[in-house]
Amino acid sequence: MKRKTRNKILLTVLLLGAAAVLIGGTLALVLTAGTWRVKLKESQEKICNKGWECSGTKYCCNQTITDFFKVYQFENLFSKRNTPVAKAVGFWDYQAFITAAAMFENQGFCTTGGFEMQMKELCAFLAHVGAKTSCGFGVATGGPLAWGLCYNHELAPDQGYCDDSYTQYPCVKGVEYYGRGAIPVYWNYNYGAAGDGIKEDLLSHPEYLEQNATLAFAAAMWRWMTPIKKKQPSAHEAFTGIWKPTKNDTLGHRLPGLGATMNLLYGESICGRGFIDPMNVIISHYQYYLDLMGFGRERSGLNLHCAEQAPFNPAPKKDDEQKPTGGQQPSG
Repeated sequence: MKRKTRNKILLTVLLLGAAAVLIGGTLALVLTAGTWRVKLKESQEKICNKGWECSGTKYCCNQTITDFFKVYQFENLFSKRNTPVAKAVGFWDYQAFITAAAMFENQGFCTTGGFEMQMKELCAFLAHVGAKTSCGFGVATGGPLAWGLCYNHELAPDQGYCDDSYTQYPCVKGVEYYGRGAIPVYWNYNYGAAGDGIKEDLLSHPEYLEQNATLAFAAAMWRWMTPIKKKQPSAHEAFTGIWKPTKNDTLGHRLPGLGATMNLLYGESICGRGFIDPMNVIISHYQYYLDLMGFGRERSGLNLHCAEQAPFNPAPKKDDEQKPTGGQQPSG
């Protein structure tokens, strides 16, 4: 090969190498700049402090719950809870609810979006609570929807809800894990997980949820705010629209709204079974509360039901009870 040809080849190789280094450096610079912009945006994100109720996050820049939900409104929503025939007279109150909510408002609980979304999320969460703790019936004084927070625990459990196969949260000897709380918790593994979430030893002391209203509300809020499985939304994310459905979700009729919260919390026990009463009762409570709050059921939003939804977490075939991959078992 002639010297001149070899020099041309060598020069070409050198130029190609220099170009590769330049391109790589440019890409690295672009990526670094992009990362820097993201971090800068995060560092510039406004955070607010509202004292004891909400501090240190962007969500606290919105109204807090006490700004738009007052004692008299709580009393209106749960007007029959302290009547003599109720089963938890004197247990539930506004202060317990607000104290529990303050644990989660800085995470977005009823502080996500503008006022409309905040009001709707409040009524949606309380709809689950009201429906699951109601002792109302068709001819009850004040109507069946006025009797939320009538119970704080399951009155006649037919089992202890202990499943020893879940070794992370083994049953404590002599302890029963029947339904307790604002959105009733069942089974040892759910008490264990909820206890971790609110930093209380509910595995050893599930009775706390029928002895302390703040903890009973907090356990329900923790469940509302926490995904049951990775890569799935929490009920909060599904309701507020933070969650973006995949193609499979859309094919399964799972879309943001009240219906998806029922799917996540209760699974097949309520959803995918047509317009059954347990589902309809939650929707009715939601719209009733919107009306009582002066907001109006006409602003309920879309995707209220889960009648045709495929479950996020199909129940194990061996029984219909709640497992760690499923939603809460409906209280009876």
